[in-house]
Amino acid sequence: MTDAPSTPVSRDELDELARLVTPLDDRPGLEVHAPYDDSVVGTVPLCTPDDVRSAVAEAKSAGDEWSTWPIEDRTAVFARFHDAVLDQREALLDVIQTETGKARADALEEVLDVATTARYYANHAERELASKRRVGAIPLVTKAVEHHHPVGVVGIISPWNYPLSLSVSESIPALLAGNAVVLKPDEGTPFTALWALGVLRECGLPDDVFQVVTGEGPRLGEPLIEGVDYVSFTGSTEVGRTVAETAGRHLTDCSLELGGKNPLLVLDDADVEKAARGAVRGCFANAGQLCISIERIYVHEAVADEFRDAFVRETRGLTLDAGYDYGHDVGSLLDRELLEKVETHVEDAVEKGASVLSGGRARPDLGPYFYEPTILTDVTPDATLADEETFGPVVSLYEVESVSEAIERANDSAYGLNASVWTKQTQRGEQVAARLEAGTVNVNDAYAAAWASIDAPMGGMKDSGVGRRHGRHGLLKYTESQTVATQRVGLLSPPKRGKQAWANGATLGLRLWKRLTEVLP
Repeated sequence: MTDAPSTPVSRDELDELARLVTPLDDRPGLEVHAPYDDSVVGTVPLCTPDDVRSAVAEAKSAGDEWSTWPIEDRTAVFARFHDAVLDQREALLDVIQTETGKARADALEEVLDVATTARYYANHAERELASKRRVGAIPLVTKAVEHHHPVGVVGIISPWNYPLSLSVSESIPALLAGNAVVLKPDEGTPFTALWALGVLRECGLPDDVFQVVTGEGPRLGEPLIEGVDYVSFTGSTEVGRTVAETAGRHLTDCSLELGGKNPLLVLDDADVEKAARGAVRGCFANAGQLCISIERIYVHEAVADEFRDAFVRETRGLTLDAGYDYGHDVGSLLDRELLEKVETHVEDAVEKGASVLSGGRARPDLGPYFYEPTILTDVTPDATLADEETFGPVVSLYEVESVSEAIERANDSAYGLNASVWTKQTQRGEQVAARLEAGTVNVNDAYAAAWASIDAPMGGMKDSGVGRRHGRHGLLKYTESQTVATQRVGLLSPPKRGKQAWANGATLGLRLWKRLTEVLP
């Protein structure tokens, strides 16, 4: 193995971030490893269930005060945070790369995402959270107003693959809605979230409103879910079911973004070279460790050979390496467990008849967890990766006879998170997209177009999740809707006498109201 580049983040800097975790006694520490060489780069406190309960209690107390802040004061914090994230971009990229091993360009996506999310909600929260008049039971006689109140304390359980985006971008709308947040980042990648916590406090967020607890998910998950008023979870479908079950027992509302086995469709009129470049980004960004990455490609037979050749050529042109600059395209997998899963999936597929067009092997010469971007063809239905998420740099290529077949096969999955359609006719692509069973569908892009459209909802269908992030959905889910209705004249209930006349009058009124609403704009 070649010598891995030394991390640009010092142990002292990471130890300082670890001090932002509430418990500061001499409890055992949790080691955090750098995927590039598996070295220990720092430790964080190994929190206990009692620590979680204390963090929730402190957050609740601080949140009560935070919720009374004028909305313009809350949004000002995140407007400053937007600027701070961009100003400190390089230092943040160093932290992300240190604990994830991803390529720097992939880490940059997270920085841009968090800045965009902060700006979007800072600009839109006041309007979306404002009380709104609704049509009352009897117009002019009944007044109805919809209010949005913070739910209280939001618990966020975030994964390791995008430790900034999937923790902080989810925390921003929860905080802006007036809630407190207790975040449990993945045990392998806590420092990115702690960096963000420190910067948010520098930008004016009160100290205890945003708490981070570090430690083992199986030990801390249940007390966190039990104690908070709303749960946001991003991770595997298997764990998501457990989170939903626990939340359900406590009647705690939740949103879950789970796994995906995402398809990409290359139609018969696609720009093959453009589609091949887009597919490479969709399949191998962050070494395939992305819930919305592409793992299945369905290519129309009219362009199958041309696309295959272009896709293989583009994939072989990717640079796989370690480094804290922009000099390589694909980084490392997170750890040995991920590497072994990728290896097992590929070996199983090959044993059952699949062919390797590119990649197909680990690269210990580069680092302990590197695996080459891999394209498979002739994958049989009984192969594990035919329908199970690999979550690595592996994609299966299939030839289809028609667009209808491509749609049918794309939808033949328990998952429905993201999809992609490639065609020169955008209207045709949009029509095909609407027939795909996925929460987001990109036309002539793999995933970034939909993900970066922060004003539009993002989430999964079927086993890929419950609820949505982004847009007004991503903000209002962290509120309790309340209707206050005022009856200005009379009562809506029947009188003691004359019930028949009241019934006739009410019926006539509904008929007239229907006719009126049919002619009104």
